[in-house]
Parts: sequence; structure tokens; C-alpha cells
Amino acid sequence: VQLQASGGGLVQSGGSLRLSCDVIGRTEGYYAIGWFRRPPGKEREGISYISLRDGDTYYRDSVKGRFTISRDNSENTFYLQMNDLKPEDTADYYCATYWAKTRWPDDYDYWGQGTLVTVSS
Repeated sequence: VQLQASGGGLVQSGGSLRLSCDVIGRTEGYYAIGWFRRPPGKEREGISYISLRDGDTYYRDSVKGRFTISRDNSENTFYLQMNDLKPEDTADYYCATYWAKTRWPDDYDYWGQGTLVTVSS
């Protein structure tokens, strides 16, 4: 499985971005596709996931109400719509596969090159 994240950029506080994760390969058997981020100088954080089995979603508390994860089944592309961005959202964002719910957020299987989101104040 190959994943490629894109859509990052520089945005002002309060702005929006939509990240895309293109997934190439078979994802049958995996529990979810998720997004995690690595803020500069900080530890990795799990942001959101969407279950490939039942569409269940999860959001980190700090992004609830602002971020929305979705899937385009026809394209096998996953999106993270990010609204009302804050400077603390600045990070490298990655998408990854998760074999089981219990593996969220750190025990991912495949991940792609990250995309940088910078939010200016």
C-alpha cells in the first residue's frame, strides 16, 4: 500500500485547508485510514481516522468541530477538511493505514510522505 498526502500550505489563523491522501493498493482488511501530525519540536499526535469497515470516525479533542475526515470511494482518496485553523495546528501531516482500532494512533502499518501545514497568527 502506498499513500501520498498533499494539500498543505501556508494559511492565516482562521483559514481553511483541505488535505488529500491518495491511497494506492489494496486496503481490504485494514480497519482505518488515519491522519496524524508532528508539530515542530513536539511528539506525534493522532488527529482523526475513518473506519474502512463501517465509516466510524474519530477526532482528537483539539480538532473536534473544526476538522472533518471523509472518503471518496471512487478514487480511494481520503480528505481532511480543516477549518478555523490555529497556529497550534502547524505541523507536518501524514496519512496512514491501521490494521486494527487498537493500533490507533501510533502503531500504523503504511504511511506516506507528509504535507506541511503552517498557520500564521
